[in-house]
Amino acid sequence: MRVGVTREKRTGERRVAATPETVQQLVGLGLDVTVEKGAGAEAGYSDSSFKEAGATIAAALPYSSLDVLLHVRPLSPATVKLLKKGAVTIGLASPSTELPTVSALASGKITSFALELIPRISRAQSMDALSSQSLVGGYRAVIEALTRYPRFFPLYMTAAGTIPPAKVLVLGAGVAGLQAIGTAKRLGAKVSANDIRAASADEVRSMGGTFINIDLDANAEGGGGYAKELAEDRANRQREALAPHVAAADILITTAAIPGRAAPLLVTKKMVQGMRAGSVVVDLAAETGGNVEGVVAGKDVAVPVDGGTVTLVGLQDAPSAIPSDASRLYSKNVANLLALMTKDGKVEPDFTDEVVAGSCLTRDGEVTHEPTAQALASKKPASAKKQTTAKKGAK
Repeated sequence: MRVGVTREKRTGERRVAATPETVQQLVGLGLDVTVEKGAGAEAGYSDSSFKEAGATIAAALPYSSLDVLLHVRPLSPATVKLLKKGAVTIGLASPSTELPTVSALASGKITSFALELIPRISRAQSMDALSSQSLVGGYRAVIEALTRYPRFFPLYMTAAGTIPPAKVLVLGAGVAGLQAIGTAKRLGAKVSANDIRAASADEVRSMGGTFINIDLDANAEGGGGYAKELAEDRANRQREALAPHVAAADILITTAAIPGRAAPLLVTKKMVQGMRAGSVVVDLAAETGGNVEGVVAGKDVAVPVDGGTVTLVGLQDAPSAIPSDASRLYSKNVANLLALMTKDGKVEPDFTDEVVAGSCLTRDGEVTHEPTAQALASKKPASAKKQTTAKKGAK
């Protein structure tokens, strides 16, 4: 079976969905791997290294003859239309924000797997791209804040006086948040963090951070170890409780995400305006709507405050800033998922397997991820909904 590795087309994306190491793994499974020319160049992987690993290098991928397409960023509807019926795609799909592509995948009867939907269970850890890329993103968020912050991070005691450490607040203590805490702590900052999941308190402390406990009187544990979305009244209470902590921070890093949905709003514009001039806010969830009101993905926004501005940074594709290691981790996630579905050189997904079924986005012309299916249904014109209802009634 023919597996294709695409060269990413989105501006700023430098990662690749396979490395020479994972090509060897896939070839060892009996798969025929074709890599698009230049696919790994920006991540430091040459065409010759892919060829030595057993791949064929193609000036342009033969999409119509591919059985499997591996990618990093969500595919465009135009690319999806080039694939043959029954083809398999594996990669990040951003289903909550890429509905036209999801619709094209379903219409083309493509079996697509979204790495955002990988279940958070022990046996799926090696396929969990959200975790591997969050590790990179959390590290990068601190570095981005450091380059914009006009003062030191660590404490300095000098003959000319004492410089206090920067105060860093991290909202969301998943993989990205914990990595941000650890990185900021190693740079000498004073770090505190909050997460609505009670179980995260010990993890925050283990990284050297101070946990901010906010009693919302709610079970915040969602499926698979993620936080669940709060009701609006509790979300308001959360923002009110966080406001003084945000105002006291020099650096604010937000990482909260709900897979397959828009990011929860944690920080309002008014809360940002309460920060000191020179402070920096880095929003890792900017691409899915942002945790901070007013954030713009891929841009810095200067928020006027007394005495100057607060810099609001909407990180876009943060792992691409460290493309070699990010690709190394990501490609291994992809290869491990594909290996799970491969037997005797054939890719045959077993949908009785909870990892396979849980990560499936579209199959046999249907959107199998319920929140995305509902989002698509809500976008349909009223006339289309009436026709669908009429068809159901006629059965």
